[in-house]
Amino acid sequence: MKKLLLSIFLLALCFTTFAQEETFSTKNKKAIKSFTEGRTAYQNHKYEDAVKLAQTAIKQDTLFVEAYALLGFIYADIQHNDEAISEFKKAVSINPSAFPTLFYTIGNLDVTQGQYADGLIYLQKFTSTGAGNIEMKSAAKTLTADCIFGAQAIKHPVPFSPQNLGAGVNTKMNEYFPTITADGQTLLFTRELRDSIFPDGNEDFYISNKDNMGKWGQAYNLGRPLNTELNEGAPTLSANGRLLIFAGCDRPDSYGSCDLYFSIRHGDQWTQARNLGAPINSRYWESQPCLSADGRALYFVRGRVAGDGIKDQDIYVTELSDSGTWSFPHKLSDSINTPGREECPYIAADNQTLYFCSDGWPGMGGTDIFVSRRKPDGTWGTPKNLGYPINSPGNETGIIVNPNGQLAYFASDRKGGYGGLDLYEFNLYDSARPTPITYMKGKVYDAKTNQPLSASFSLIDLNSKATVMQSTSMKSDGTFLVCIPLHKNYALNVAKKGYLFYSENFELKDSNATRVHPYTVNIPLQPIDTGATIVLKNVFFPTNQFDLKPESQVELDKLVAFLQFNPTVKIELSGHTDNVGSPQSNIILSKNRAKSVYDYLVAHNIAADRLTYKGYGQTRPIASNDNEAGRAQNRRTEMKIVAK
Repeated sequence: MKKLLLSIFLLALCFTTFAQEETFSTKNKKAIKSFTEGRTAYQNHKYEDAVKLAQTAIKQDTLFVEAYALLGFIYADIQHNDEAISEFKKAVSINPSAFPTLFYTIGNLDVTQGQYADGLIYLQKFTSTGAGNIEMKSAAKTLTADCIFGAQAIKHPVPFSPQNLGAGVNTKMNEYFPTITADGQTLLFTRELRDSIFPDGNEDFYISNKDNMGKWGQAYNLGRPLNTELNEGAPTLSANGRLLIFAGCDRPDSYGSCDLYFSIRHGDQWTQARNLGAPINSRYWESQPCLSADGRALYFVRGRVAGDGIKDQDIYVTELSDSGTWSFPHKLSDSINTPGREECPYIAADNQTLYFCSDGWPGMGGTDIFVSRRKPDGTWGTPKNLGYPINSPGNETGIIVNPNGQLAYFASDRKGGYGGLDLYEFNLYDSARPTPITYMKGKVYDAKTNQPLSASFSLIDLNSKATVMQSTSMKSDGTFLVCIPLHKNYALNVAKKGYLFYSENFELKDSNATRVHPYTVNIPLQPIDTGATIVLKNVFFPTNQFDLKPESQVELDKLVAFLQFNPTVKIELSGHTDNVGSPQSNIILSKNRAKSVYDYLVAHNIAADRLTYKGYGQTRPIASNDNEAGRAQNRRTEMKIVAK
C-alpha cells in the first residue's frame, strides 16, 4: 500500500497532539471519552474494540471529525479499504481543513482499490492545500501519475490468461521465485515448508523437469548440502543449470542481513553453498539475484535495513572478469532506478531485455512489472509498464521469461490454485517479449586424446562486431550451452591456450521463425601441431569474387590475435570451391581468395615469411557436390599449421 503507512503515522501523530491539547471538534464529553478509549484500543491493536468505540463516538456526535478519521485508520489497518475510504470521506466532508492530509490518504486508498478517477480528484485536492511534508508531497506526485496511467490502462487491457503449472509443481504450501534453464526444460523454485520441525516456515529449493508431453514433472527437494535448516530463497540458475546463486539471510558468514551465495552442480550433486563475498555482499541487504544467460553479469537488489523494513531498494549489476572475479557492483542509472522501490530484476536470455518491479514509475499502484530494452550504446531505455491486467492495484512480484520469449512465469495466490502462492505461466504478448533465442550445446574435447576441455566461447554480431555472449565449457566434462538470439548473423569462436581456435557461423538474420531448432555440436579442439587444419567458417566472399566481405573482419581479427599469441607458428592459407564452373577458373578463384586473407594478415603486421597461400579449387571436397548444402561446405577457406 504505497506510502499509506506514512500518512497513517502522521495523522496518528496529529491525534496524539489533539489529545494532549484536549482540543476536539466536539464538546460532547461522552463522545470524547469513547474516542480516546477507541484510540487507545487501536494503538494496542485491539481492532474489534476500537471499531465499536469509534462507532459509539460517532453516534454520540455525528459531526465528530476525529472519530470518523480514527475509524478510517482502523479499517485501513485491517485491510477494509472500502470502509476506510468511506469514513475518511465523511471526515473531510464535515471539515475539509481539519486534516488536509486525509485527502492524500483517500487518494492513496483509491489507488489500491483501482478507483483511479476518484483518487486523482482527492490527490489534486491534497496538492492544492499545500499540506504534508516533502516525502508525502513526492508520494502524491507519484500516485497522481499512477491514477492517470491506471485509468488509461484499464481501458486498454493486454492479453493475459495465466495457467497453473499443476500438481507436479504446486502444493498447498507457498511456491515462488522460479528460475529456468536456457533449454526451458528445468524449473527451479522456492517452496516454503511448514511442519512440526519448522512451524514458522522454512524455505527450500525444489526442481521440476519438463516431460516429453511438455508438462512439468513431480518436483523434488534438492536436499543437502544445498538445502539446510536455514532459509534458501530467490534462486537464479546459469543457462546450463550448473551454477546456482541465491539469497541467504542471517547466516554465520553473512556480511549483512541477507547476502548472495553460490553452489555448483557436479553430476547430480550440488556443492556446499558459499558466500559470494565482497564486493557483491556488504553490510547492506542483498537479494533477488539474476544471472545473465552468458554468465557474465549478475543483477541483484541492494537495500538499506531500517527498523520497519528495507529502504532504498535499487537494482545493481556486477560483471565477471576473464580471471573469474566479480567487479565492484554499480547501481543501474535512473533510467531504471527511482527514488521508489525497485526489485525482482530478470535479464532475458537475449541479454538485451530487462524485466523488473518498481513503485517509482507510473503504474497501477503498488509495485508493477516493467520491461526495458538495452540501447545500442549499452544504456537502458525508458521502462514500459506491462499493462493491465498483468499489473494490478496490488504488488506484483516479478516474472521470468522462458528462452523462446513466449512464456512468462510468476507466483500468485489467486483463486483456483492449490493453496497459498502457486506458480503460473502465461503467453507474453508480442511487444513485451524479448528477442527469441536458440542455443547450441555439446562438448569440447581434445581432438587427439578425447579428454574434455574447458574452453572460452565468444558469440559476436557479424554486423556490429559486438560480443553479445561469452561463456566457458565445464572443466569436468567439457559440456557447454551457449544462448544465441535470433534475427542476426553471428560468429562463434571457441578458444583455448595451446589449441587452434574453432569457429562456427549462424545465419539467423533472415529467419522468420520465433525459434530455431537447437544446435548440438561436439567440438574437437586441435592442439597446435604441424598439419593441424581448421576451416575459417566466418570468412566470406561475394559469389564468384575474391574481395573480402566486411563481416569477415571478426574471424580475421581472431586469426591475427592467434598468430600474435603464437609468434613461431607458420601457416598455409588455402581456398576451396565447389564443382560449379570450370576446374581452371575455380583454381584461380580459390587462389585469389586465399591471397585476400594473406593480404589482410600482412596488412595487420603478420610477417609474410610466416604465411603461404594456395588455391585448390574443387579438388578437395569435404561434402557432396550433388546438393547446395554440400556445395556450401566445399566453398571454404582453411588454415593449416606448417611449422610451430
